[in-house]
Amino acid sequence: MVEPGGLRVRILRTLAHLRSHPAHPVAWGLPAALHGASVVHTHHLRSAPSRLAAVTACIARQRLVVTDHGLGGGGWAGLLPRLFDHFLTVSRHSAQTLRAPPARTTVIYGGADPRRFFPDPTEQRSGVLFVGRLTPHKGVDRLIRALPAGAELTCVGTGGHDPRPPESGYGQLLRRLASGREVTFAGEVAEHELPVLYRRAQVVVLPSVHRTCYGREVKISELLGLTVLEAMASGTPVVCSRLGGLPEVVQDGTTGFLSTPGDVDELHDRIATLLTDARLAARMGNRARELALDRYTWQACAARCLAVYNTLLRA
Repeated sequence: MVEPGGLRVRILRTLAHLRSHPAHPVAWGLPAALHGASVVHTHHLRSAPSRLAAVTACIARQRLVVTDHGLGGGGWAGLLPRLFDHFLTVSRHSAQTLRAPPARTTVIYGGADPRRFFPDPTEQRSGVLFVGRLTPHKGVDRLIRALPAGAELTCVGTGGHDPRPPESGYGQLLRRLASGREVTFAGEVAEHELPVLYRRAQVVVLPSVHRTCYGREVKISELLGLTVLEAMASGTPVVCSRLGGLPEVVQDGTTGFLSTPGDVDELHDRIATLLTDARLAARMGNRARELALDRYTWQACAARCLAVYNTLLRA
């Protein structure tokens, strides 16, 4: 399949998934598909296809780069990371978590499509929007508790289907907390509906936590936060936790607010400020849109990748 601009896309048939994990698909056609490539760019350092691609590329003496998204697993006693020429990380925090060597690391961030996510001055903004999986480490329980009186909250996304008690009952907990409040669980929405929800929200909140309401420590949380970038491109201010890669993209007091993870009172105050001051929310939203257009588009992300590719090929 050839995309506009000449990009050729080939989708390999997956035969199975190791350990039934979606990040570990097995496709025997992968080594052949890599033949002739100048640069091989894999995702998830420790995923099954990334490991296979790494060995294949090293044998063929191809340049090899990786973008990791927080997948755990072994690293072949330290050998696996050494097979890669360069690490293209989604944030500085991601590079630190991965312990990527600084001399072989470039932060590329991620992006949002500004043609899909954009503000509409004819839309009336109101309420709070959350977009993401309804899992304990996202802190949605804190968000519901922090919701100002009378404020409307729309939660887009589904649960993570964690079979472990008590976290398996997180969905029921959220519904109990939402009782008597203006909270809508929209589930999965159609692709064309999501940008509209961003444009209509007065504030987007991402209240991720280091420790869930069940006491579990979260080792890796929010390496970047793509929903934040989509909100910014939509001209919507963001309130998010001061953790992971989020402080790298949200400018506190300028494009939104950063909040202490798990602090319900502080989260309440940040949300209430933007809901009651429409001018401030609009000003922050405009600045967020400007920042997103300048740094956080997929075109900008691709340009950062291409620059590294060219450097490796010249070397």
